[in-house]
Amino acid sequence: MTIAADRHSLKGWVLEALRQLGGSGSIVQVCQRVWQMHEAELRASGDLFYTWQYDIRWAAQHLRNEKYLKAVNGDRRSQWELAETGWTANVSSVIADGAARKKK
Repeated sequence: MTIAADRHSLKGWVLEALRQLGGSGSIVQVCQRVWQMHEAELRASGDLFYTWQYDIRWAAQHLRNEKYLKAVNGDRRSQWELAETGWTANVSSVIADGAARKKK
């Protein structure tokens, strides 16, 4: 059985993708990797299936705000790059923390 994703899942998936890409990658590379790893969850996610490539940008910005990704200094073409905490963070905890904040 496939579990549907939500916006908070994307935060963990961005971290996973960047780790697999060696710590940095373009948005296209990150999206390709997320699709390769999580196609089934995305397909089962209802409306998120149609918006996930927009929502992944939302997830990256939240990861920057939380210091898991390095800042891009206003350049939207910049590579997404893990900060030190992005390498060491527990992906499940990052997803769960975002979902818990949503409920507050």
